[in-house]
Amino acid sequence: MNSKARKPFSKEILHLENIEEVCTQIMSKLKNDVAQKLQRRGGVVGISGGIDSSVVLALTATAFGPEKVFGVMLPERDSSEDSRNLAEKLAAKFRVKTVVEDITGALDGFNCYQRRDEAIANVITDFDPSKDKSKIEIKQNIEENIPAIFSITVIKPDGEVVSKLLPAKEYLQIVAASNFKQRSRMSMLYYHAERLHYAVIGTPNKHEVEQGFFVKYGDGGADVMPIGHLFKTQVYQIANHLGVPDEIIARTPTTDTYTAEQTQEDFFYQLPFKEMDLIWYGWENGYPASEVAPVMEKSEKEIENIYKSFERKKKTTEYLRMKPIF
Repeated sequence: MNSKARKPFSKEILHLENIEEVCTQIMSKLKNDVAQKLQRRGGVVGISGGIDSSVVLALTATAFGPEKVFGVMLPERDSSEDSRNLAEKLAAKFRVKTVVEDITGALDGFNCYQRRDEAIANVITDFDPSKDKSKIEIKQNIEENIPAIFSITVIKPDGEVVSKLLPAKEYLQIVAASNFKQRSRMSMLYYHAERLHYAVIGTPNKHEVEQGFFVKYGDGGADVMPIGHLFKTQVYQIANHLGVPDEIIARTPTTDTYTAEQTQEDFFYQLPFKEMDLIWYGWENGYPASEVAPVMEKSEKEIENIYKSFERKKKTTEYLRMKPIF
């Protein structure tokens, strides 16, 4: 960005002033990309009752007409029942046909759950996957410039919480096993896309793409990503504009990957998205910490440390965004 032309940093800097025009531009580009570049006649969207997939479905249905959009719900054994209920409400609102594809059997075939639970039990020896719930967390404060260290947390039926740092071997095994979920979902989306001669419409937002919060060839596998340039707060703004159901807008974003309830902030971002959006914008556009700090009510040192964390995440996840090397 040209520093002479840029706006003073403020909490309103990401607000979409002409949201009707923004939506029109996204939908026009989406129609052109699918029809002209991809030569496909409609779109398949995986819907989970989350805000990102809901906005993508709403944009796609409005752009193409509901008769050229197909929604796919992809629950598995660990999914929240809320996810399916909200996805069904969304599809009804935008009059999109759907199918429910339970991928538990496919995941059993990959030994997804067994491989994950084996790694958890290596760290917490009395872990009982038939009764206990589990999740991965990052507990460090992002403002202290400490690289992310992952912990495994197990919640017993009586409410007892046991949490231990994850050794690298077990962390990698848990993530690799869990990633079968996103990759199985991607395979099913392409099944429906190919039989209908449609494109797979991806749902990642800007943070997921640029910080690497996606699974390569999983939820990162799609033909087009219409909200990949939007901050999370802007996704919410569009959700309100398009009439996404209030229950979805009010729902806390979750990974819906582990058996224990886990927010995206717990697992990866370490910041509420309203703060993260603004600070990322400041970092990406060269705003000095001295200008961002007073607006965000943080010290300059805290903002500098968050900037360093962003740099680390972008660098360490570059592999996920790379295309195959020839």
